[in-house]
Amino acid sequence: MSVGGFIFWGLVAVLLVYVVLIYNNLVSLKHNVSKAWSNIDVLLKQRHDELPKLVETCRQYMKYEQETLEKVMQARSSVASAQQQGDIAQLGQAEGALRLGLGNLFALAEAYPELKADETFQHLQARITGLENSIADRREFYNESVNINNVRIEQFPDVLIARMFNFTSFTLLEFSAEETADVNLRGLFEQ
Repeated sequence: MSVGGFIFWGLVAVLLVYVVLIYNNLVSLKHNVSKAWSNIDVLLKQRHDELPKLVETCRQYMKYEQETLEKVMQARSSVASAQQQGDIAQLGQAEGALRLGLGNLFALAEAYPELKADETFQHLQARITGLENSIADRREFYNESVNINNVRIEQFPDVLIARMFNFTSFTLLEFSAEETADVNLRGLFEQ
C-alpha cells in the first residue's frame, strides 16, 4: 500500500474514532438527563406521600380552612398526573400551584397556635420543607443537564451525529411566575 493509502486509511480511522467519541458523549449526556429526572421523581413521590398526612393533621385544627386544604390536594393530584404522563411543562405549572398552596397552608397555620405546637405538624412541615429544598436543588441539576444536552446536540459537528442517531432535546422544568411571587398573607386572613 502506498503512503497516500496509509494516510487515507489513517484519516478514516481518526474520523471514525472522533464520531464514536461524539456519539458516546451524547449518550452520556442523555443518560445524565434521565438520572437527574429520576432524582426529582423520587423526591416528588416522597412529598406526594407526605402531603395527605400534613393535610389530615391540619384538618383536625383548621375547621374553617377547607378550601386551602382542598387546593393543596388538587394541586397534589395535578403534580401526580403530570408526573405519570411525563409532561414536564405541565409538571412545572402543577408544581407552581402546589408550592403556592403549601405556602398558603403554612401561612394559615400561623393563626392556629395548637396546630403549630402539634409535634406531627412540626415534623411534617420540616419534612416537606426539606423535600421542597431538595426538589429545588435537583431541579437546578436537571435543568443544567438538559441545557448541556440541548446545546451539544445543536453544536457542530455534534449536530450531525445527533441527527443521524435521533438524539432529541429535552424540556426544562420551569415553574410558574406565581411560585416565585410572595404569598399574600393579608388576603389569607381576610374572610
